[in-house]
Amino acid sequence: MSFGDPNNPYGQQQQPAAPQGGQPGYGYPQQAPQGVPPQGGYGYPQGGAPAYPGGYSGAPLTMPGGVSGARVMLFIIGAFQVIGAALFVLGAGAIDKAKNDPSVQASSQFDALKDFPTGVLYGFAVAILVWGIVAIVLGAKFGNGGNAVRITAIVFASITALLGIYPFILIGLVHTILSILVIVFLAKADGAAWFNRPKNV
Repeated sequence: MSFGDPNNPYGQQQQPAAPQGGQPGYGYPQQAPQGVPPQGGYGYPQGGAPAYPGGYSGAPLTMPGGVSGARVMLFIIGAFQVIGAALFVLGAGAIDKAKNDPSVQASSQFDALKDFPTGVLYGFAVAILVWGIVAIVLGAKFGNGGNAVRITAIVFASITALLGIYPFILIGLVHTILSILVIVFLAKADGAAWFNRPKNV
């Protein structure tokens, strides 16, 4: 009985030798040539970063231009609000001063001023100032705020745009245009990606 007989099922079998010349055989793991980085396995992207919501291959590292523009527009709205509040306070103060001026009291136009409620003007000034502060704070949070800041800014801009149309159409047209641009820029995909990015980036 020959152990080297290839037709004998009970004989000693030789193990197949590894092929020569660096060519991998059947059943042997393939190795990449030296100097070539290994490729990604099945189901993994080839050397790419993990995908983030919105179809981006990675989180944005710098604030997109549209988001930065919306931020500047919120600051402009806030500045206009502060100026408007100051004008209302100056107007109310001028009316109060006129009420205490004897020369004005002797005028026929004093009857229209003496019953004018300056408290309403001061109230408007406070409301306008608060609205401006909200705009500035929202803009300041664009750097590290999450999606809640984005949604709040869109709602704020929507209300501001509506108030600019009615009842303040004569003085609110600029606010309306700026607010619409804020909504458009923040609703874009790169705006959503910026506010949804991991905050440790």
